[in-house]
Amino acid sequence: MNTAMTTPSLSETPSGNTPTEAEYTYNNRYINRELSILDFHLRVLEQAVDPLHPLLERMNFLLIFSRNLDEFFEIRVAGVMEQMYLGNESRSPDGLTPRQVLDQISRTAHEAIERQYRILNEEILPKLREEDICFLRRGELTPAQSSWIKKYFQEQVAPVLTPISLDPAHPFPRLVNKSLNFIVTLEGKDAFGRQIDLAVVPAPRSLPRVVRLPDELTGGKEHHVMLSAIIHEHISDLFPGMTATGCYQFRVTRNADLALNEDVEDLAKALKGELSSRRFGRAVRLEVTENCPKHIYEYLLDEFDLDEEQLYKVDGPVNLARLLSNFKRPHLRYDSHTPVIPKILKKSENIFAAMQKQDILLHHPFESFAPVINLLREAARDPQVLAIKQTLYRSGADSEIVQVLAEAARNGKEVTAVIELRARFDEESNIEVANLLQEAGAVVVYGIVGYKTHAKMIMVVRRENNKLVRYVHLGTGNYHAGNARIYTDYGLLTTDKELCDDVHRIFQELTGMGKMAKLKKLLHAPFTLHAQLVHYIDDEIANAKAGKPAQIIVKVNALTEMQLINKLYEASQAGVQIDLIIRSICSLRPGLPGLSENIRVRSIVGRFLEHTRVYYFSNNGDARIYCSSADWMDRNLFNRVEACFPIEDAALKKRIYQQGLVNYLKDNQQAWLLQGNGTWVRAQPAEGEQPHNAQHTLLEIFK
Repeated sequence: MNTAMTTPSLSETPSGNTPTEAEYTYNNRYINRELSILDFHLRVLEQAVDPLHPLLERMNFLLIFSRNLDEFFEIRVAGVMEQMYLGNESRSPDGLTPRQVLDQISRTAHEAIERQYRILNEEILPKLREEDICFLRRGELTPAQSSWIKKYFQEQVAPVLTPISLDPAHPFPRLVNKSLNFIVTLEGKDAFGRQIDLAVVPAPRSLPRVVRLPDELTGGKEHHVMLSAIIHEHISDLFPGMTATGCYQFRVTRNADLALNEDVEDLAKALKGELSSRRFGRAVRLEVTENCPKHIYEYLLDEFDLDEEQLYKVDGPVNLARLLSNFKRPHLRYDSHTPVIPKILKKSENIFAAMQKQDILLHHPFESFAPVINLLREAARDPQVLAIKQTLYRSGADSEIVQVLAEAARNGKEVTAVIELRARFDEESNIEVANLLQEAGAVVVYGIVGYKTHAKMIMVVRRENNKLVRYVHLGTGNYHAGNARIYTDYGLLTTDKELCDDVHRIFQELTGMGKMAKLKKLLHAPFTLHAQLVHYIDDEIANAKAGKPAQIIVKVNALTEMQLINKLYEASQAGVQIDLIIRSICSLRPGLPGLSENIRVRSIVGRFLEHTRVYYFSNNGDARIYCSSADWMDRNLFNRVEACFPIEDAALKKRIYQQGLVNYLKDNQQAWLLQGNGTWVRAQPAEGEQPHNAQHTLLEIFK
């Protein structure tokens, strides 16, 4: 699969000699961040045609691609467009101007969306039909089905529709971000004798986008009709005495990034005020159905102040993200997986006793998230527990963790929740969480203004033998039980005194005022993490120059921070062997002679969303292994509060190295390999090599 970004050969200079580091500049040294994340979305799209996945899971990847692309336009494309509106023509580190980035995004996105609908129409839907799962078109309906749909429209749909005529008294309506709408061409006069040519009909979000026909009309088969088809069939009923001559779906995507002034007195109140603006930000994309006439989509483009390059014609529903229904076909889904509980927790009388015996490593979703919830639940009900402190980044008010924290507060525990209100697209939910916990009696703080609190930490303080003992959980992922079933993440349960002291100091830093906390073991953004990573890379460089083994393995979601990229380039030139397992954005170019020939980059895209963040430095045989909440991005290292914790137990270090790193470096089924010219190539087993699927291997290990 080729990416949007291609460059001339990077392995030679015009003279034919191997280039020196100094000759690599701009677009032949770095990969553009926005184009790199778009490439990740393309890798997700490719899962929809991968026979390794069951049919309904392939369909789900198709819909995930839609959701990913929506957010990409709402945030990334909107940001580039904003730079253009402001007249910013400066080049990013990869050498591209905002105009050039937008042009490449447009070309790649148009090709990708065309491919998405081709996959839907030519592969997914025909294969679903073979399984008696059908999305019926209007021309396929029997008279009895048509009669049922007419009644459904009259009773369930028409009462909540609001047709809006477009005339001098009714200007074009303000339409909500990503809402489904219809533009209707009309003939005839209305009740007031007006000649109305156009109208808009918004489809309320309360209406289901997929309607299943009753079994008695389908012989028990799963036959569905799209809401858009139902409205289209009966659109004239909304305009009595007039004739609808055309009806066309459209959807506008808007800038959904929040512009929040950090100099506010009440962050929660300010956020509430900004959330409504997200629904009506500046338009960045217009989607219409393929049959929409030119004069109609040109009219819409003019209304939304968009150019034709922001127009996307689609051969199907304009919002695939809401297409998936609860199809009851187990054989078309992944085999069920039950996360396991570590033996030490099963054998111990309670979680506190287990944690006193040893550090416990949890690898989700292969191992259960339940021990994390149980730590809080036992703490909430244990009379010896005095206090609970926790960071929350993404966690709904109905989550078990939030409910247990509220129970603990009502039970008289000193509960402190550091809630990051600005977690993108979870702001409203987090405000609700904050209100719920405050009402229960918990102390709620919103972290540090200007720095998102992204660290994943729980601390329980318990009185034992007249002494206070701390129990800590540190993680790479959010405290969200749903995510823990589909994201890969590490969590460490520990009573290590120095680690617990460090966590205590960070909580003090987050809730109080004072100088930077001095930590013994944890690396801490925005203070020590970046500098220590540079130091560890320098150690590997020194080892390589001294003729000693030198190796770095990094597994993160994204790599964009330029100082670390340049330091990795330096390490490669010194002979350090570097493997990077990067899920999405990678601005580094691997394998370039004279620059990065000792660096390899791969991305794993499979059943679970890869989310673990692990840093490995061989350190001349005394390996350093850290797990972290931080990706290698500017925002994580300089603009967020992050915690990076060492894995010191020898058995746990070996386990993470073998299962969490080497296992992924062996993957030749779900891995994509980044080339020096910015393209991604699907890994294949070499001749005589056995297929290796890292996630499947872990599922087998933890059965």
